[in-house]
Amino acid sequence: MKHCISATLPATGSPVNIRIGDGRILAVEEAGIAREPAGGSREYGAGSNERPVSAGDRLLLVSGGFFDIQINGYGGREFSSPRLTVEDVFGIADSLWRFGTTRFLPTLTTQSYDVLAHGCRVICDAVSQDPLLRARIPGLHLEGPYISPHDGPRGAHPLAHVRAPDWGEFARLQDAADGNIRLITLSPEHDAAPEFIRRAVKAGVTVAIGHTAADGEQIARAVDAGAVLSTHLGNGAHPVLPRHPNYLWEQLGEDRLRASLIVDGWHLPPSFVRVAVRAKSAERCILISDLSGMAGLPPGQYQTDLCPLEVLDDGRLVIAGQRTLLAGASRPIGQGIVNIMDFSGISLNDALLMAVKNPAELLSRPPARIEPGAPLDLVLFEIRDRPRLDGTRAPGKEDVSRRELVVREVFFRDFHRRWDD
Repeated sequence: MKHCISATLPATGSPVNIRIGDGRILAVEEAGIAREPAGGSREYGAGSNERPVSAGDRLLLVSGGFFDIQINGYGGREFSSPRLTVEDVFGIADSLWRFGTTRFLPTLTTQSYDVLAHGCRVICDAVSQDPLLRARIPGLHLEGPYISPHDGPRGAHPLAHVRAPDWGEFARLQDAADGNIRLITLSPEHDAAPEFIRRAVKAGVTVAIGHTAADGEQIARAVDAGAVLSTHLGNGAHPVLPRHPNYLWEQLGEDRLRASLIVDGWHLPPSFVRVAVRAKSAERCILISDLSGMAGLPPGQYQTDLCPLEVLDDGRLVIAGQRTLLAGASRPIGQGIVNIMDFSGISLNDALLMAVKNPAELLSRPPARIEPGAPLDLVLFEIRDRPRLDGTRAPGKEDVSRRELVVREVFFRDFHRRWDD
């Protein structure tokens, strides 16, 4: 069945009709001008099962699917769990459709070798069973265990499992993952870090700096060795730092490093987001959700493998009884898109670069494209005022999360899902 999607392109503000079929974009029509692949034919109209897709009077926007390189889990399922099952992987992946996340990296955080190896095997087993899941998961992100042991930079990662970079151990984990670890986050404060980074880059693994207390020289050596990203810059840090130098300034000022950012309204203040975007530019920032396995659960306290955690009424995840100590993220990447616009004043098109094109380029993967002949990878969404907890709308600049991105439809290869109010 052929479809016609009617929506607006954020880059131009122009309405378009996107003709799709057989898992690809067949034609894009804007202002009455049709663009089709060479040799393509137009077989629409009577008898073609053409179906317009719209959202009534609302402004429906279209983008390439969101690519989130840091997903720890969702809905009570965690990738870094000794109890992870193939069904859990499918369940997490299915939940992410609703957020417009068409591609993502399952993220394994600091744990014992056995837990990490188990996660690698189970995720690879899952993708081997389903071509759609394999297309959605182009690799794994190993966040730790080679991070800082210090309180603050270590974040919520368990100290008992923090260790120095060990190439032999990593090679065994890569074997368990069938070669699918594509991104690793580590701290260059370890003496073994530069050589480890060089070997990882040579093996085709993208290296990020994160959860670090490294000094400027250590960061410079890591970048010289091939590190190209700062993971969730501004988080995983001491609560108090020297004025200068410090590892945040060193990474902000290093032009060879891109930066991933959690812009959920809780992890970073708007002022830091503005500084990071100005220092790095929209082309070198990547939006991530860093969704926790506890995201999506109702308010209450939960016992986890890490420690007792609490979901607050507003959705924040915290250490139980510590309302200000965050223990993960719970808002999807779409909230980061609207927040970074509000916080830094950038355009929707630039915000989408950070969620669609930049993460794909970081991993040398083809980005989602809206052009004839491209594989189908589209999200239809609208942006509207975010409701308050009391059910009223959230106007005014005093609310840092006053807007929300609402996904209406997802098209990915031969998959389609639609949501209505």
